[in-house]
Amino acid sequence: MLCSRILLRKSCEDVLRLGVRTGHPRFFNQISCGLDLVSMAGEWLTATANTNMFTYEIAPVFILMEKSVMARMWEAVGWDPEKADGIFAPGGAIANLYAMNAARHQLWPRSKHLGMKDIPTLCCFTSEDSHYSIKSASAVLGIGADYCFNIPTDKNGKMIPEALEAKIIECKKEGLTPFFACCTAGSTVYGAFDPLERVANICERHKLWFHVDAAWGGGMLLSPEHRYKLAGIERANSVTWNPHKLMGALLQCSACLFRQDGLLFQCNQMSADYLFQQDKPYDVSFDTGDKAIQCGRHNDVFKLWLMWKSKGMEGYRQQINKLMDLANYFTRRIKETEGFELIIENPEFLNICFWYVPSKIRNLEPAEMRARLEKIAPKIKAGMMQRGTTMVGYQPDKQRPNFFRMIISNQAITREDLDFLIKEIVDIGESLE
Repeated sequence: MLCSRILLRKSCEDVLRLGVRTGHPRFFNQISCGLDLVSMAGEWLTATANTNMFTYEIAPVFILMEKSVMARMWEAVGWDPEKADGIFAPGGAIANLYAMNAARHQLWPRSKHLGMKDIPTLCCFTSEDSHYSIKSASAVLGIGADYCFNIPTDKNGKMIPEALEAKIIECKKEGLTPFFACCTAGSTVYGAFDPLERVANICERHKLWFHVDAAWGGGMLLSPEHRYKLAGIERANSVTWNPHKLMGALLQCSACLFRQDGLLFQCNQMSADYLFQQDKPYDVSFDTGDKAIQCGRHNDVFKLWLMWKSKGMEGYRQQINKLMDLANYFTRRIKETEGFELIIENPEFLNICFWYVPSKIRNLEPAEMRARLEKIAPKIKAGMMQRGTTMVGYQPDKQRPNFFRMIISNQAITREDLDFLIKEIVDIGESLE
C-alpha cells in the first residue's frame, strides 16, 4: 500500500511539474494555442458582465457587436453583408451541425415539424481528411453516419473532385438523394485546402448545398497574400470559421456563416412567447436567440471584436503572414537536416507533418525500418514531456507509421523556437535505445 501511494504521488508530481504549457511558444501540440492579451481582457470583461445573448433587451451592445463582426466576416468571404446571416456557436462542430441542418431545412422545411417521415433517404459528402464533425452532424440529424460518404484525397490531402462527382452519380443510381457536400479549407492533419471552385461547380450541377469548413483556414481570408488558397469560398452556401484558431481568439470563438439571410430563423425558430414576444418596442430580428439551437448563449464575440479593433486588418495581415513565413522557414530547415522526412513535400499551410529517422535505423530494410519508425515519434514526444522543454503531436494515418504533426499557430513563436525543436528532436531521437 505504501509503495502504491509513493508511485501515485510520484506520478502526480510528474504531471504537476512546471514545464512547457499551452501558451508557451514551444508548445506545438494543437491548433488552438498561445495567449492574446487583448482577447483575454475581452474574456474577463465578458465574464464580468455575465449576461446571456438570446434577446436584444438583455445584451444590446453584444448583439450589435456580433452583427458588426459578422459583417466583417461576410465581407471577407465575399458575400453581400445586406443579404448574409450567421451566428456564433459553441465550437466548429456545432457550426457544421448548423450548416447541415439549414441545408436540409431549405430543401425539406417540413422536416422541422415532421422529422424524416416524408423525406427521401438523404446522403452527404465530405473528404476523407475532413473533421469528424461532418459525419457526427449526419448522425445527430438522423441522416446516419453511414450515409455521410468520405471522398478520397490526393497525395497532398485535397479532395479529388472527380471522385466526388462519381460518388454523387452512384448514390443517385442507388436511390439515395444527395443534398450536402463539404469542402475543408485547412484540414486538421495536413492543413490541405480542397479545390473549392471545382467542387462548387459540381454542387451547382447536381443542386447540392455547398458548405466550406474553414474552421482552421478561415483566417487566411484576412491575408491578401494568401487568401487565394480559398478561391471559390464566396460560392459556398455556408462557411464555418473559428477565430479561436488562426486569428488567436481565446477558446471558444466559432461562427457559422450563411449566404442567405433569414434561413437560420426559419430553420430554428420556436417562438417561445416568454422570451421572443413579437410586440416588443424594437426590431425583434435583433432577438438572435430564436435562430439558435440552444437557448442560453455565451457571449463569444466581445473578445473577438476587441482583438479586431486592436489589430485592425493590417495587424491580422501581418500576424498571418508571419506565421506562414515561419512555416516556410521550418520546412526549409528540416529539409536541410539529416534524418527528417516530410509527409507532404511542400506544405501549403501551418501544418508540417514529418518523421525523424534516427541514424541507427536509417539503413535497415524498409519493412523493419517502418516497424521501428512506428515507435520513434511516441518515444521522442515522451522524452520532450519528461524534459518539459517542448511538445509536438504525433499520429498514424493511411497506413503510415506514426509521424509528427507540427502546428505553427502561436503568435509568440520565433525562429529560435523552431531551431530548438529541431535540435531537441535530434538529441532525443539519437539517444533512444
